Amino acid sequence: MRVATWNVNSITARLPRLLAWLESTGTDVLCIQETKTGEEGFPAAELRELGYESAVNATGRWNGVALVSRVGLEDVVKGLPGGPDYEGVQEPRAISATCGPLRLWSVYVPNGREVGHDHYGYKLSWFEALRAAVAADAAGQRPFAVLGDFNVAPTDADVWDPAVFEGQTHVTPAERAALTALCEAGLSDVMPRPLKYDHPFTYWDYRQLCFPKNRGMRIDLVYGNKPFTTAVKDSYVDREERKGKGASDHAPVVVDLEV
Repeated sequence: MRVATWNVNSITARLPRLLAWLESTGTDVLCIQETKTGEEGFPAAELRELGYESAVNATGRWNGVALVSRVGLEDVVKGLPGGPDYEGVQEPRAISATCGPLRLWSVYVPNGREVGHDHYGYKLSWFEALRAAVAADAAGQRPFAVLGDFNVAPTDADVWDPAVFEGQTHVTPAERAALTALCEAGLSDVMPRPLKYDHPFTYWDYRQLCFPKNRGMRIDLVYGNKPFTTAVKDSYVDREERKGKGASDHAPVVVDLEV
């Protein structure tokens, strides 16, 4: 079974590439972030033609997450239970569902903007709510994973130059501690397995030739419980999908399981 996560940076702009990618890779479940469209604008009909059901949590031009599956889509929960508001609104940053034998979350963690900003505090509070919300499933016997754009690089090895990011969001001790808290809840990063690239970054800024120079970050992550990680047979970043005209600034992260 193949599952993946991909911040598409506008599903409308990326739709032709998305449909072609699903067909060519045989992905069974895709967690999508940053749809940048409301639910009414989500291309459920086009995905249905390829055999995928869709579950969407999106309200407009910013944020938005989805799960698309060709192995079933049940018990959908939109939003982060107990999650904080930002400026009086609970943003559409999480959705979960049962997809065949798996329970999966697609998450788009707040960016944080800059250390000390209200959005940074919101990000840390959001992580606290995520840990509480997933704790029961993380400790369970069913394969379970949280996939998405976490907007945190777990270690200094996950950015192209740690000195460039010093003192900025995505690498602060508090943000990394939030990932550690997820691990303490029973989840672990699936990517420390044999990799197809020495530096498996998942995000490269559009500016300053960051992708050709491989000046990237690994911020799109897959955290699974023990039944999930035990079933993982391969995991990789699909760098090829970051190439060419009309690409997202993120690449898909793919996980193959025997379940």
